[in-house]
Amino acid sequence: MGSRGYGMSQSGIRADATGGDASTLTGRCLCGAVRYRCGPLLYPATWCHCTSCRRASGTTPVGWFTVAIDSLIWLGDAPSSIGSSPGVERRFCAICGSPVTYWSERRPQEIDLTLGSLEEPDRVTPVDHIWMADAPRWDRPRDGLPQYPGLRP
Repeated sequence: MGSRGYGMSQSGIRADATGGDASTLTGRCLCGAVRYRCGPLLYPATWCHCTSCRRASGTTPVGWFTVAIDSLIWLGDAPSSIGSSPGVERRFCAICGSPVTYWSERRPQEIDLTLGSLEEPDRVTPVDHIWMADAPRWDRPRDGLPQYPGLRP
């Protein structure tokens, strides 16, 4: 996907102050035991309102960004994992419980990481909301971003 006018470079990551692409992202869990480096983004980031993400994180929505699985390098402890539904694996810190990734066998070469785990979360901005059909009635964003009943078209 291109930048689609969201103030991002072709990689989907905001350009740094020198005008270049700073395509490497870093992040960690709350306690710092699980740390990672990855990038660049494959698509613009999104807010997910699905039931599975809500239950796995304890909140709604969950911000996600997607990178090539080959670009993800664990720098600290390896996260624990759970099969949250058929063909889906979620990873989290076994110490503090922070959710970190979502992987699906439907997209085996990609992995989603939580926006909240980024060291510099302002570098990646969500551009839309997905799975609004699963959102509770009180969860109706008014930020002007596109909202889709399921996945992006």
